Amino acid sequence: MRTRLFSDRTRSFLRLPAATVAAVATVAVAGSAAQAQPVEIPSFTDGQGLTIVDSEAHSSTDLTLTVTTAQLSGQHKIRVFLPADYATEPDQRWPVAYFLHGGAGGPDDVAAVPALRSNSMITVAPDGGLKGWYADWVMQDTALGAANWETFHTEQVVPFIDANLRTRTDRNHRAVIGLSMGGFGSLHYAEARPDLFGHVASLSGGIDFGMAAIRAVVLATELNLPGLPCSSVPAGPCPNYGPYVDSDAIFGSPYPVFNADRIWNEVDPAAPANLARLADTTIALYTGNQGAVDYFTAIATATVEDRLDNLGIPHDTVNYGDGSTLAPTCNGGHNYGCWAPAIADYLPQLEASFDSAS
Repeated sequence: MRTRLFSDRTRSFLRLPAATVAAVATVAVAGSAAQAQPVEIPSFTDGQGLTIVDSEAHSSTDLTLTVTTAQLSGQHKIRVFLPADYATEPDQRWPVAYFLHGGAGGPDDVAAVPALRSNSMITVAPDGGLKGWYADWVMQDTALGAANWETFHTEQVVPFIDANLRTRTDRNHRAVIGLSMGGFGSLHYAEARPDLFGHVASLSGGIDFGMAAIRAVVLATELNLPGLPCSSVPAGPCPNYGPYVDSDAIFGSPYPVFNADRIWNEVDPAAPANLARLADTTIALYTGNQGAVDYFTAIATATVEDRLDNLGIPHDTVNYGDGSTLAPTCNGGHNYGCWAPAIADYLPQLEASFDSAS
């Protein structure tokens, strides 16, 4: 175990990504100004239960696919960042980092984390729903309809990306990184599918379902109530978690009576039996400790840290406290002003792990 505080940090959070691909070529048209050619993106084909209904190129290294699947109602986006050399190095295969956004967020949130535009890896940011909680829901007949988020991500998106892009397909070259709701998702996925993910990072994650406060946050998102999640917003309206669903919709009853909360316990990332599945996984945990949300994520992170220590499983834990030693943008709270520089701190470690993997 290695617990780090940022008082001894020398790296700046301003770790900017490498230069992007050269500007889109222009063609000269007689008697008119040069016009930009359409940006071309890799060709994707349907498969693994996904049907592509739309694609958009934001640049030659930044694209969004819109897909449908029987596992989820509606259409869902998958945003992809490619390394700058992807098109010019056709024989090279790349590691992949999956980014799981937080509640009330979406795939485009990845744009708030510049470090994830890495030229050392492919970054994939799939939709996780406003309150999907990276789970196959107990109730499939709510206002949101089919909601099998875990199946969508682990059994469809991952093999779909491997089938369509030049990826390194072994676990040692695949990572999952998540924050807040996605922090739960990343640790849960790493535990549930150690065959897929060899590296995991959880930031300000709801990673201890034994805590009543963490369960209350899940319930607040189900009921679309302000509750604890609203306290993370310094100004403006509270987040919108979508239509009301039953409080038992995702994980079943949250109440520990006659084993009614068995699913919560089964998927609890802090459960020692689940943590034991990370014995061969590189683990990074980040959190602040300010505000009504990160006050509790700091407690949850400390619990997971202690249990990993008891299991003898190496991990890297960073509690950046009030954020003053992490970045000028960080107040130690539940926001991208902290998460972006924290991921920038983590990425060099992940890149080094990818490089050293056989």
